[in-house]
Amino acid sequence: MKIVVLDGYALNPGDLSWDDLKVLGELTVYDRTTPEQTVERSADAEIVYTNKVILNREIIEQLPHLKFIGVLATGYNVVDITAANEAGIMVCNIPAYSTQSVAQLVFAHILHFTNNVGLHAKSVGNGEWATSKDFAYWLSPQTELAGKTLGIIGFGQIGQAVARIALAFGMKVIFNNRSQKTTDLDARQVDLDTLLETSDFISINCPLTSENQGFINKATIEKMKPTAFLINTGRGPLINEQDLADALNNDQIAGAGLDVLSVEPALPENPLPKAKNCFITPHIAWATLEARQRLMQIAVDNLKAFIDGKPINVVG
Repeated sequence: MKIVVLDGYALNPGDLSWDDLKVLGELTVYDRTTPEQTVERSADAEIVYTNKVILNREIIEQLPHLKFIGVLATGYNVVDITAANEAGIMVCNIPAYSTQSVAQLVFAHILHFTNNVGLHAKSVGNGEWATSKDFAYWLSPQTELAGKTLGIIGFGQIGQAVARIALAFGMKVIFNNRSQKTTDLDARQVDLDTLLETSDFISINCPLTSENQGFINKATIEKMKPTAFLINTGRGPLINEQDLADALNNDQIAGAGLDVLSVEPALPENPLPKAKNCFITPHIAWATLEARQRLMQIAVDNLKAFIDGKPINVVG
């Protein structure tokens, strides 16, 4: 079989191995593929892996040999599932590989706001402690998480992992979910307005749908505490970015920690990178070595299962 990976660099910039895929067929890995290159590079392939390269109907109809599309991510909106099904092409994704890593980055952002380690370490490195008259000083408020309320929007696997960490810090946890959730965790389900109005920190961990696009906007932000911090490791389009930038610049909320934007890489005109107290990481929540190792293994397992006639992680 001919196997083509269209955009392998994000998963494996050099610290992982493609060897387990190589034993399953004739493998070609491209670091990046433009829309104009997609058909040419996939033309003879029976197996195609994509992370962000779009495989729409027009492209799929030009790939008569294609039998299997492996999405190197959990979200599979880059593939026209209907067109793939009509062509008899199986599509598989990679579920639940990055749960702990994403939850960890949520708290990396939260702890930035509570302790600001980088700011203080830089100050010490610049010699300011050595010249200080006092044995201790702080350049930003130092905040204890115990007793604070964390509101989690989206209480799937990642949301629940975030809740477990919060509870370990002694935080109160409330959550909002589109369906009723039962949980053994010390967490209470509330409506969205209650969550927005009472949370000291808000973590967005829900999937993007047509119904919730832009649901964090001027109206919902106005319900938040002026001392609240917003964390988004979900999807960028869940937030109206201009409304959030305006709220930050006008001190309506205390800060935002974001790992995702509506368009990635960030556009120069996006207002958030220059907004007050807005700290943005370049979509790295999924990218720990351990999470990418799991992703690679599941990608291989998906193809092995397909070859064996017992497919797993099928979507659509």
